[in-house]
Amino acid sequence: MNEPRAAVIILNFNGKYFLETFLPDIIRHSLPYPVIVADNGSTDGSVAFMEAHHPEVRLIKNNDNFGYAEGYNRALSQIKAQYYILLNSDVEVTDKWIDPILLLMNSDSSIAAVQPKILDYQKRNTFEYAGASGGFIDAFGYPFCRGRIFNSLESDHAQFNDAREVFWATGACLFVRSDAFWQVGGLDNNYFAHMEEIDLCWRLKNFGYKIYVEPASHIFHIGGGTLNKLSKRKTFLNFRNNLTTLTKNHPPQYLFLKVLYRMVLDGVAAFKFLFEGQPKHFFAVLRAHINFYAWLPRILIERKKLKNTQGFKFTRSGIYRGNIVFDYFIRHKRMFEDLQAGFFQD
Repeated sequence: MNEPRAAVIILNFNGKYFLETFLPDIIRHSLPYPVIVADNGSTDGSVAFMEAHHPEVRLIKNNDNFGYAEGYNRALSQIKAQYYILLNSDVEVTDKWIDPILLLMNSDSSIAAVQPKILDYQKRNTFEYAGASGGFIDAFGYPFCRGRIFNSLESDHAQFNDAREVFWATGACLFVRSDAFWQVGGLDNNYFAHMEEIDLCWRLKNFGYKIYVEPASHIFHIGGGTLNKLSKRKTFLNFRNNLTTLTKNHPPQYLFLKVLYRMVLDGVAAFKFLFEGQPKHFFAVLRAHINFYAWLPRILIERKKLKNTQGFKFTRSGIYRGNIVFDYFIRHKRMFEDLQAGFFQD
């Protein structure tokens, strides 16, 4: 059997409702490329549903909930394709959503990962939180997007319809070259979920690859299908994994000072949760830092291993040199176009 040029892989955990709702159109709009569902130990009848209603779809069964990172790594290790298309189960795709991105990736072998434009499933002319029209980070590792800074979501009026290089592409819908994915070690199993795509994209960039957004393709994302925005677990994972990503991938210059600065800002965020009557999130931030400190020896070993790998070179390319926290909360810059274009590293 010939290896398919691309394969769509949906990682599912207790997402039977989303499979019932979105899978038929995903299959229809993804032809001629195969759609594969990798189940992460669901207990809601997802596997029985797939076997009864979609026997034509290849089903990979993980025997436990390994999270986004390890769940995908286990599944992708069993799939042969030039391009992996990692797709959340809570996504509505559109006609010919795959073609523009594969056309872009085929035009430049240095482009390792691409995302489409991500719009909100409920508010369909509004960018969705998970990736909007391409992701960036600031000098201290805080992520934001074209079309979304913190919780401020912009309306889509074609202002970000250009295909361009970005810093990270969302894991909600991530096209990635399979050879580049495995060259950099795949997703970090330790992350479980959240920020793992930013870590992957930064490693790809450190190996000389480019990350792009191609808004000629667009999808609609519900978001929060596994962990909603109010989850203390999500707060824990976001803070821990963000610090880990910064420490693993940032060039050595000023890294120590930036991590110290992040500790101060994270402390402010923790007490903000406390004063707002959200003590569970306050303790989630504390637990994230304790976990990060426990991880630090392993993170530094991994950083050294990457540094010594052929083709690896720390880069700041695409990083916003400002402080997005200061810009947003103090200077009230709520839209991407308010940020200074010259502040992005070449």
